[in-house]
Amino acid sequence: MTQAALYVGNRTFTVEDRPAVPPGPGEVRVVVAYTGICGTDLHVRHGAMDHRVSVPAVIGHEMSGRIAESGAGVTGWRVGDAVTVMPLVWCGDCPACRAGHQHVCHRLTFLGIDSPGAMQGSWTVPAETLVSLPEGLSLRHAALIEPIAVAVHDVRRSRLAAGEHAVVIGAGPVGLLIACVARTRGARVVLVELDPHRRAVAAGLGFTVVDPAETEPVDVVDDQSGGAGAAVVFEVSGSAGGVRTATGLLAVRGRLVVVGIHPTPREVDLHRVFWRELEIVGARVYRRGDFTEAVRLLAAGEVPAEDLISEVVPLRDVAGAFDALERGGVVKILIDCGGDR
Repeated sequence: MTQAALYVGNRTFTVEDRPAVPPGPGEVRVVVAYTGICGTDLHVRHGAMDHRVSVPAVIGHEMSGRIAESGAGVTGWRVGDAVTVMPLVWCGDCPACRAGHQHVCHRLTFLGIDSPGAMQGSWTVPAETLVSLPEGLSLRHAALIEPIAVAVHDVRRSRLAAGEHAVVIGAGPVGLLIACVARTRGARVVLVELDPHRRAVAAGLGFTVVDPAETEPVDVVDDQSGGAGAAVVFEVSGSAGGVRTATGLLAVRGRLVVVGIHPTPREVDLHRVFWRELEIVGARVYRRGDFTEAVRLLAAGEVPAEDLISEVVPLRDVAGAFDALERGGVVKILIDCGGDR
């Protein structure tokens, strides 16, 4: 038996014991150490993804753990290996897959949304989704590899170069990680954030942070760039205001990278896009190489994982963890699923 947190609809989670799922051919069973809660999980709790989630559902996809057993035909993995999971399963046959863009497959299955996820003590997944972790890497920190991979992919899509000015609008977990990855590329980074706690965390990490309610971000960016503007703006807030701000900050031929999920269409200053020959770039999830780079950055100490983990709570307190995230004043909360003993 294994303990699992179940989303049962109506903003409600229950925790119960369930039989561990034995691995079938090509699958492995992982004993889960930690699972992070992300913005998508909050959307699930709010009911915004009930069209994809089969209630009752085990959700969660930011995780770390160790292999417990393997199914028939699995090679290259041993019991006890430290792993995380790249939670994407693609069809291999749609136009996107055939073009080599499997991560945006037309029929993509996202583990933890479209199928059972990691908020449980034991998780059975396709072996092809495993990503190896170096021995000695903290499993607590390794639960951040999936959002770090998101940040790596976003920065890769931006074509950010050393010495360029970058702005990140929204200093939540992904925004902070984008800023950290951008800094490793030699960029000069400004974060724009309304929430005082998130501003304090970003400042503590050494970034220039702007409160847009008090200071015009364009003044800060123009001052730092000599009036040129930013080469790249990452819109991570998912807000209409963030989109309006973003286009006004960009230099000639600057790149706007849309990272935040916008549930409704937004107004975009297309005259600015025309006038400065701007690019608008979408950035969704990640590729295998982004996970590899995320592991490298974390293991090298280039991502300050401990500074981003606000709290670790036991699986039985999962509902309280979601409440804490909604109240604010935290960055990343991890669920202790019991596999780091």
